[in-house]
Amino acid sequence: MSIAFEQLAREALEQIGVTTALAQLDSIAQQAAAKSWSYTHFLGALFQPELAARKARVIETNLRFAGLPYLKRLADFDFSFQPSIDKTLLEELATGRFLAEGRNVLLLGPPGVGKTHLAIALGVVTAELGHRLYFITAMELARKLGTAFAQNRLGHAIKTLTQPKLLIIDEIGYLGLDSTQASLLFQVLCNRYERNHAVIITSNKAFSDWADVFAGDAVLASAALDRLLHRSTVLNIKGESYRLKEKRQAGLFQNQHLPPHPKPTTKQPKT
Repeated sequence: MSIAFEQLAREALEQIGVTTALAQLDSIAQQAAAKSWSYTHFLGALFQPELAARKARVIETNLRFAGLPYLKRLADFDFSFQPSIDKTLLEELATGRFLAEGRNVLLLGPPGVGKTHLAIALGVVTAELGHRLYFITAMELARKLGTAFAQNRLGHAIKTLTQPKLLIIDEIGYLGLDSTQASLLFQVLCNRYERNHAVIITSNKAFSDWADVFAGDAVLASAALDRLLHRSTVLNIKGESYRLKEKRQAGLFQNQHLPPHPKPTTKQPKT
């Protein structure tokens, strides 16, 4: 590479912001000359690290924006402890096709069976595919919407919750919502449904009990479920709590009488 064209290449790479390629220009050019690479081979070798670095930055940004309480992946999940879960179905969800289809994922079951772990794992997949996501508990969502409503910023708040490719709402049903909070949650679900953006929900409530989630309003609950279930994958997790399992393994209950493992109370969703 002549001095003039080498300088031109450096200036061009710097101006278009491909800093990784710029840093590796000399070493890649030397390899190309020594091995008689074609021009396309040289360009591919030069820009492959740049693309990888940009992808890593996108993933880092997506995860920083997401608000995940911690990072978990499907590889970390103990499927042997929860045999009621269809591992093949989870692996299909991990391809990310549910995002393109705007398909919701509803994870139902008693506390401690891994619903949040699975939701976060699918969130990490979303980030790695280059999409924005946002994680929030149902009560925190209700609080934020209520504050936005009181400050006349509801439109902006709903837009913020609608834009990400994936919204994860954790722990719906653990604490009751009042009528205003239920109505605001419904507005978020409607907006995402209209934009064909996926929602992941974890809940300890069977669908037949969702009127309790929406402040006793069976009509509102039915309308919310109608939108959530239109395009959806539902997983009913039936098993023992991981936290209880860990306490048993640690011997914390060795001097106490433990009742038999409780039978899951979540009802099979109607299809």
